Amino acid sequence: MPVNSTLQFATNQLDQVRKEIGKIIVGQQHVVDGVLICLLAGGHVLLEGVPGLGKTTLLRTLGRVLHLKYSRIQFTPDLMPADIVGSMIIEADEHGAKALRFQPGPIFANLVLADEINRATPKTQSALLEAMQERTVTSGTTTHELEIPFLVMATQNPIEMEGTYPLPEAQLDRFLMKIVVLYPSREDLNRIVDRTIHRDETTVDQVADRDTILQLRAACREVLVAEHVQDFAINLVMATQPGTQYAHELSNKYIRYGSSPRGAQALVECGRVLALMHNRLNLSIDDMREIAPAVLRHRIILNFDAHADGQTPDTILSHILENISAAAVS
Repeated sequence: MPVNSTLQFATNQLDQVRKEIGKIIVGQQHVVDGVLICLLAGGHVLLEGVPGLGKTTLLRTLGRVLHLKYSRIQFTPDLMPADIVGSMIIEADEHGAKALRFQPGPIFANLVLADEINRATPKTQSALLEAMQERTVTSGTTTHELEIPFLVMATQNPIEMEGTYPLPEAQLDRFLMKIVVLYPSREDLNRIVDRTIHRDETTVDQVADRDTILQLRAACREVLVAEHVQDFAINLVMATQPGTQYAHELSNKYIRYGSSPRGAQALVECGRVLALMHNRLNLSIDDMREIAPAVLRHRIILNFDAHADGQTPDTILSHILENISAAAVS
């Protein structure tokens, strides 16, 4: 496919998908775009926000628009790994002979919603995260492949922390992006209430399928990454690592551990998808500046001084981005 045709195909498909999702999801465009970016980049996404902001509805709508299999796992303290990946069951045939058969769990879907993931025990969390990393599930001596595309959208509530098991940093690093879901604006809230009053039954159309997703992923790999843009991603990640010659002054003061190399990889992969959304086949520094908070905020561990001074990963990243971008442009 010629370059112009590839770009036109990708942008048209992405615009159609976003338009259909917009029929159900009011506002929250940065969340919709973030989930689409993770789906096309082949990663997973963590959403943090209070209940009632449309996180569950978003993934269910995405499944209908893309004609992908969707499943939901409600994480609770008594949830076991077998409840996620599946288990071996005994079956008897017509002759009475018994045999073991693997019964797949809800992880065997294209879009998996892990609702309130921090309410499950670490043992159960690790069962999900292993499937996320390897894209396989092992039962006994048999390994089962998960179908591509495979996206896990995990949610967690930042308010109720009693009885929760926060994800360890090594597991957080497995998520491509962490998106903070904010309250809707007054205008968006007015539209939500209007829909509730009128009770209009809104339907969405299927505008893409599994093959389309794979074609869009191939188009993302054609997005060019110039050397100075790659250097920007590397400089940004190294600026978050305290104690090094490239560290930002706020990193040395407030950050305990900076981003891993996965952060630089995620910046490039997510930036490529964002470039396509912006109708370009080349990655720009502005693309990476736009997605940097979502890509890096969960990969930075703050020290006690940061918490005492009211600093957050986002406030520190904003200062780092100002300095890094100015150096890159000059």
